[in-house]
Amino acid sequence: MEADHKQLMQLLPLLPVLAELGRTEHVTETAELLGVPQSTVSRALARASAVVGTELLVRDGRGVRLTPAARTLLPYIEQSLAEFQAGLDLVRNESEVVRGRISVSFQHTFGEATLPLLISVFRSRHPGAVFTLSQGSRNACLEELATGGADLALTAPVAPAGRNLQSSPLYREPLRLVVHHSHPLAGCTTAALADIRTEPFVALGPGYGMRSLTDALFREAGYRPRIAFESQDSHTIRGLVSAGLGVSILPSGGDAPGRTVSPETGNLGWVEVPLDSALAFREVGISWRRRKPDAEPVQVRLFRGMVVAEGPQLLAGLARQRTG
Repeated sequence: MEADHKQLMQLLPLLPVLAELGRTEHVTETAELLGVPQSTVSRALARASAVVGTELLVRDGRGVRLTPAARTLLPYIEQSLAEFQAGLDLVRNESEVVRGRISVSFQHTFGEATLPLLISVFRSRHPGAVFTLSQGSRNACLEELATGGADLALTAPVAPAGRNLQSSPLYREPLRLVVHHSHPLAGCTTAALADIRTEPFVALGPGYGMRSLTDALFREAGYRPRIAFESQDSHTIRGLVSAGLGVSILPSGGDAPGRTVSPETGNLGWVEVPLDSALAFREVGISWRRRKPDAEPVQVRLFRGMVVAEGPQLLAGLARQRTG
């Protein structure tokens, strides 16, 4: 344990250099961006490789290339630096008035509880912050983020980190089979994908996060579903299932509703059934563009830092409610 602590202390001063090298993959450019001699970057890289015990970058023409070990470490380095910066921002700005606009793009299902909770906590500390919200499919949210139309994107599955994108997972929630209340599976404690092989399936359209997850579930089960309807909204999907027009797979809606029977609506209602599959969950996370620290507005950095550092604990209650 003492040796691990000593190695960590040796690495800490090198983390900003490693993070910038990961973005540029060029020693000279990294030195210019950090305002240090090129030799300083080279020595930092050599020391880091020695402490880790493996090469982190290798020469590739006029530049450098990340090794698999470096690609594994880089997201953890960046997240550690982001959380530390967020802590500094909180300390420096806790007594100041933080104003400005924060643009968040998010999938429809996060508008009922997840995003409002995060905004509420942030606004309790910084009431001068203003939010611009944009809803859409997962692909649309990430496209808006990539093109600069949004500062942050709340999606599921979590967007993979890349050269121009960083992400942080927040929580997982189960996926459930949704069936009409009179369906033979409605009273079951669990269901398998094989149980609905011949059933008409109600799906979200291509480009939605849930579509990619259900496609993966059916690939695991070894067949393609009989898609009867495609929708752009989970509420419409539940309505179609409630009318007996098919079955679906959706994130848990919390308390399962009873059936609705009236002369106007007929015999409507749906029931959630847990799925017997290791893939029956979705991971919710937040993503943002890679930018130099001084290029990111302070209000955006503060909100992102709060979500990354406190979001998992703040949202744990929502995850437990949907799991129970």
